[in-house]
Amino acid sequence: MNSRHAQPLRLGTRRSKLAMSQSGHVADAVRAVTGRPVELVEITTYGDVSRENLAQIGGTGVFVTALRDALLSGEVDFAVHSLKDLPTAQPDELVIAAIPVREDPRDALVARDGLTFEQLPDGARVGTGSPRRMAQLHHYARSLGKSIETVAIRGNVDTRIGYVRAGELDAVVLAAAGLNRIGRSDEVTDHLSVDNVLPAPGQGALAVECLASDAELIAALGELDDPHTRAAVTAERSLLAALEAGCSAPVGALADLLADGQIVNEMRLRGVVGTTDGSTLVQLSTTGPVPQSYDEAMALGRELADEMLAKGAAGLMGERAL
Repeated sequence: MNSRHAQPLRLGTRRSKLAMSQSGHVADAVRAVTGRPVELVEITTYGDVSRENLAQIGGTGVFVTALRDALLSGEVDFAVHSLKDLPTAQPDELVIAAIPVREDPRDALVARDGLTFEQLPDGARVGTGSPRRMAQLHHYARSLGKSIETVAIRGNVDTRIGYVRAGELDAVVLAAAGLNRIGRSDEVTDHLSVDNVLPAPGQGALAVECLASDAELIAALGELDDPHTRAAVTAERSLLAALEAGCSAPVGALADLLADGQIVNEMRLRGVVGTTDGSTLVQLSTTGPVPQSYDEAMALGRELADEMLAKGAAGLMGERAL
């Protein structure tokens, strides 16, 4: 073993419990495929220390910039991001070497008294910091013949669920994947069907990023890549980019792989754009062959975005929640 391979690989991660858990799983997988030790390097991002609304401090990139700076400066060898936090523009100096198998992409409700969304009382107070969730939750409630009040919240899982435990909110909505990864899935009172609430593009998936110049590390990390997950999230993020939206805009997307028996032969991409009060939603889907390349996956997303813009999505994009 040469001296380089004796050195531990340094994995850059945010300090939150969820980020540390996600990175720990990736570190274990990298140790298994490379035989090299992996150490976690905790990086504090602006999104972790600021208490401002995400839309006001810059949306997705606030959790990513510090990790990418650490990569570019050589402080860490690779980094793990929640894919839904990544801006759609990829820096030339960095590459997403692996997108592992996706966790559950759905949103999850944690409500008082074990209530499901359909059982929430009229006027229930539901906490979420996501305009995407607000738009669809209001629309979903309206379809059930009731209204809800959405309350903008931030903070880690304990903080958010704490609002329910303290009786300040009737429920909060979180990503199911995050709760699964930190062993809190037993607190979910309802998994929201993607037929009612589409997740954020890339939700439930992780991105493992490193320097584009490190071919050896790219090849090693590539062992963790799941081609189906990569095709799905590429299509979702292409839709998001084509709609020219960041995390502050109410955009949901999900690509499903459709199987005929044991053979996966099609991909269905669904997208939604809406006003945060849920009064107007543009929801469309498209189905095509499973993308065999990055360009094909990108084309699927752009195709659906064009249809959504033609159906009125463009008029909704400016109505963002601040």
